[in-house]
Amino acid sequence: MPVTAIREEDVKDTQYLGKPRKLLEGLGKISGLTRYTGDITVPGMLHMRPLLSPYGHAKIISIDKGAAEKVPGVVAVLSAEDLVTRERTITSRSDAILAKDKVLFVGQPVVAVVAETEAAAADGLEKVVVKYEELPVISNHKKAMAADAHVIWPEGLPSSDIEEITHAAVEEQKSELEGAPSNVYKTSKYERGDIEAGFAEADVTVEQSYDLAAAYQGYMETHSVVAEPNPLDGGITLHTSTQGQFGVRNKVASILGLKQGKVRVIPMTVGGGFGSKYGTIEPLAAAVAYTINKPVRLMLSRSEDLQTTTPGPAAAINLKLGAKQDGTICAIQADITLDAGVFGFEFGGLWPLLLGSNYKVGNLLMNTTEVITNKSETGAYRAPGAPHTTFAMESSIDELARKLNMDPVEFRLKNLSETGDPMVNGQPWPSLGIRTCLEALKEHPAWTERSTGEDEGIGIAVSSWPCAFSPSASVCRLDTDGTVRVQVGSVDISGVNSSLVLVAAEVLGVNPDDVELIQGDTNMGPFAPGSGGSQVTYSVSGAVEAAAQEVRTQVLELAAEQLEARLEDLELKDGAVQVKGVPSSAIKLAKLASIAETTAGGHGPIIGEGRSAIEKNAPGTIAHLAKVAVDRDTGQVKIKQYVAIQDVGFALNPMMVEGQIHGGVVQGLGMGIFEDFGYDDNGQLTGGSFMDYAMPRATDVPNIEAILLNNPSPHGPFGARGVGEPPITAGGAVIANAIRDAVGVRVPQTPIKPPVLWKAISEQS
Repeated sequence: MPVTAIREEDVKDTQYLGKPRKLLEGLGKISGLTRYTGDITVPGMLHMRPLLSPYGHAKIISIDKGAAEKVPGVVAVLSAEDLVTRERTITSRSDAILAKDKVLFVGQPVVAVVAETEAAAADGLEKVVVKYEELPVISNHKKAMAADAHVIWPEGLPSSDIEEITHAAVEEQKSELEGAPSNVYKTSKYERGDIEAGFAEADVTVEQSYDLAAAYQGYMETHSVVAEPNPLDGGITLHTSTQGQFGVRNKVASILGLKQGKVRVIPMTVGGGFGSKYGTIEPLAAAVAYTINKPVRLMLSRSEDLQTTTPGPAAAINLKLGAKQDGTICAIQADITLDAGVFGFEFGGLWPLLLGSNYKVGNLLMNTTEVITNKSETGAYRAPGAPHTTFAMESSIDELARKLNMDPVEFRLKNLSETGDPMVNGQPWPSLGIRTCLEALKEHPAWTERSTGEDEGIGIAVSSWPCAFSPSASVCRLDTDGTVRVQVGSVDISGVNSSLVLVAAEVLGVNPDDVELIQGDTNMGPFAPGSGGSQVTYSVSGAVEAAAQEVRTQVLELAAEQLEARLEDLELKDGAVQVKGVPSSAIKLAKLASIAETTAGGHGPIIGEGRSAIEKNAPGTIAHLAKVAVDRDTGQVKIKQYVAIQDVGFALNPMMVEGQIHGGVVQGLGMGIFEDFGYDDNGQLTGGSFMDYAMPRATDVPNIEAILLNNPSPHGPFGARGVGEPPITAGGAVIANAIRDAVGVRVPQTPIKPPVLWKAISEQS
């Protein structure tokens, strides 16, 4: 069974926080009663199917809708020129509503068929005839950068005025390109010290090129939305599977030219997002519904979802490290190339920070080149960039330790960054616990008592995630039935609500079962950040605490009047207020709420507002270990042991945190040895269904030992840190290092599939 290690002294002074607590929505999900977007129906609702481009690049010669419009049940067949958004310039995947004049990637929506039933919409779709003139396709970054490559945006990449989600709180350096347009649309550069002098000092160097595949987020629920226009006020309501309701509201309002208040977004239960669900299809559904003035539901099929959403990017990293004989790293040089897809997604400044900031080094030079290709725009996938950069850096660190004949743990400990050390961009690391994680791994029996048989190996890797943070608000009220109702505007994609209720319960001294968490929509809910960047618990729990504290103050003041006691003589305990040490004086919170709501000229209803605006982030850090066995004859890798140690700050709900670690580890393993979101020379997906796109199965997943280190953040509520993204970052790296230990070959690419590994072993022989 998985083991979660938590120090008893970290939780002894709390009643509910730091103790495992069940998932709030667990029963609803396993019973099938939880409602997802696909379960929503509204009066007069129609169904939409998108016709997606079969070509990676082509002119649209003509669109014949005639036969489709005659299909029984079909209400409308729409192209770009039919929509209210016809004049809008396409600048991103979100506002690539329907293609205009030409298509730029396989999967770009071209026509929307709307019908009374899904079957009629599908039948109508088959009758649409689009004639194309194929154009040259650039399917990868190498082709895009070739001297003779055609320029996808000859007049320059259109700029977007739509805000993007924040995933990490770090300062980035970016440089706009000058001169003639090319497929290179953005570069970033970081430099410190003297790179040539740094390598001149080095006694040992390691230089390696890494080829890192794109990856699909692999959520169970595909993108889905119901768009319902309001003919009375000209607004529109969206029921949608999204990680960030306020971001979707802003995008749709901008695209439709509406005030933000005219767009109401109601976030539904999310069947997985992992960075992908921030408004890819909502603008299309909204534009169609607004045009025909009827409610429309759009649910992508799996094949459509794979083709037309925003996977994590492919990348190439050329990395060179230099170290002195005593083990001091003295130089890091890297060239990173990101395949951003056709519109660009600006993470280029973040990747060098993730690549080089975990280790102290006085001399570094890092360049990032972001490249346009004929593929769907790439986007965030859980800790975007960190699995790739960790794979490259930790692989090279492992090789450097081998060249120096140093213990891989001791080599890392000698060079790891600590709080206050500069990141790649020169900013100091805030409250960094990466050394604490590795020191815990150093003492773990999996390392101290390690042993391996033939073709078995052990690998380690460390990593960090900066974590984002944003202002947020919450409302807390006490009702006359004794229930504490907490309202937030954040979307729960990871069980965070099951932790937020513990915050309110802890502050008010009530059983968590008596706390109800209400997720508000964009009209009714207080502001909160999108659920990405490992920021919701860190950002929102402080607002919940503040709102609960305000309710606590009001309750105590009212109780002091009723009991004729001083505030300092009262205590909240078991859902009541009593004079300290006098249980017989207790007044239930329900009664106090009733008194507050019925006494003329009295206190008034008990309700509190809370706000939070944390000033600094609190990075999450990890140290992972894996033991593998390699079959030399097939290249198959069996994972026999996995240890995941993580600095979580303070685990508000350890059960939820452990689940996050398990899920992240499995996704990291998927990116490392299973998943390849590849394209052929024509821009066609080579894994366009789950029959072809391999993800880890239950039989592929090892027993995962999760160890939670409570190293309190100085700024997070109760010392909490973000926990969702760090677990995914080291999976590929730790397996690559274990394979190297087992069979002596370094595979510098992801995924390390059996044929790739078998070939490397054969070439070694």
